Amino acid sequence: MSKSDSLVIIPMYNEKENAAAIIDAVINLPLPMDVLVIDDNSPDGTAEIVKQKRVEHLGRVHLIERPGKLGLGTAYIEGFKWALKRDYEYIFEMDADFSHNPQDLLKLREACEERAQMAVGSRYVTGVNVVNWPMGRVLMSYFASKYVNMVTGLKVKDTTAGFVCYRREVLETIPLDNIRFKGYAFQIEMKLTAKNCGFDIEEVPIIFVNRVLGTSKMNSSIFGEAMLGVIRLRLDSLRRKFPQRKKKD
Repeated sequence: MSKSDSLVIIPMYNEKENAAAIIDAVINLPLPMDVLVIDDNSPDGTAEIVKQKRVEHLGRVHLIERPGKLGLGTAYIEGFKWALKRDYEYIFEMDADFSHNPQDLLKLREACEERAQMAVGSRYVTGVNVVNWPMGRVLMSYFASKYVNMVTGLKVKDTTAGFVCYRREVLETIPLDNIRFKGYAFQIEMKLTAKNCGFDIEEVPIIFVNRVLGTSKMNSSIFGEAMLGVIRLRLDSLRRKFPQRKKKD
């Protein structure tokens, strides 16, 4: 069995081109990290590839199979709850398509070890560090974060980033069953809720590279949910009482 204190949660849907390689890349990092894949009944056989890796890396690779596409946010919530039933101290979100460099997991962990309780792999904290995205999508993402900053007051430059490290205490404090959004708004909601609970968030600069293999899951309805959902999140921030981080002496 694994003795790692880090778990990388990777949702997958039709990622047969990337599944084996991304799992190996995480497992082979110099600092041991386990992998939990959440597969939403991919018709391309993604889950079978993960099962092969589970045998190859016994005790290090785990799989939750769901009956269909239930949304990115619900996948991560299920993964968070799975992690909290075990002894993981550092819990990560990561895409399956190598848009997030697995080596950067080490930088996110370092930030959470030494300074923050939540570390965000940020495309925008030192400018615009995005490779091979169409300019329209870059602008949409960049100004979406500016819009979130303006509406919510959240001081995070990459509010929709999906490359994140949480210390265990963050996910133990956030009422996970109250997180409502499933797409890009889920990423915003988690960051805003962590801030409202009193946790320190640090942005770690990364270079985001558009996927080479497979098909993007981004669509206009997911983006629209985020833009409309931000107003609801702001209203909730004003009227809800959030559980607060327990400060250590």
